[in-house]
Amino acid sequence: MTRRVGIYLFSHVEILDFAGPYEVFTAATRVHSREHPGDPAPFEVVTLAETLAPVRARAGLVVTPDYTLDDHPPLDILLVPGGVVTDELNNPQLIDWLVRTAADTELTASVCTGAFLLAKAGLLNGKRATTHWEDVEDLRRDFPETQVQENVRWVDEGKLITSGGVAAGIDMSLHIVRRLSGETLAVKTARQIDVPWSA
Repeated sequence: MTRRVGIYLFSHVEILDFAGPYEVFTAATRVHSREHPGDPAPFEVVTLAETLAPVRARAGLVVTPDYTLDDHPPLDILLVPGGVVTDELNNPQLIDWLVRTAADTELTASVCTGAFLLAKAGLLNGKRATTHWEDVEDLRRDFPETQVQENVRWVDEGKLITSGGVAAGIDMSLHIVRRLSGETLAVKTARQIDVPWSA
């Protein structure tokens, strides 16, 4: 079974927040395909944005999304990275899309301040979650219904997973690979991308 991962992109998105998970899921597919030629790929990764216009990430990197929020194919996994999310928090169409899309996915995950968007959509109400260490207190203040956790790399609440900042998204994505495709593939993927990872 191939699971489609949709990664949301927006202006001033943190580069490693989306590129780290992108690398993990595509590397997992390469590793699996090398060892099991002819088998279905475990993951297919696509990028999404409000429009197909190039997105300028934090620090200036320009990325062209594959789909818009209106025309993307069905997603099995939705991943919301962080960065400067002020405009996104004040975008009711985006928040509504998050609510609708998360309802249909097997798993919704965030990296860093992407947790603020999930919280704004009400997806973290009554659930444990985490974010970048620098933003923990703001998340706790702005969304008191969320049980904010500190000093953890990721928090798995079943259908929802949140991670700490930037490189923590790589650890969380390896955890997702392990959860959905097995520990062997996760460990081999970590080895392939040369990341020290402890399950």
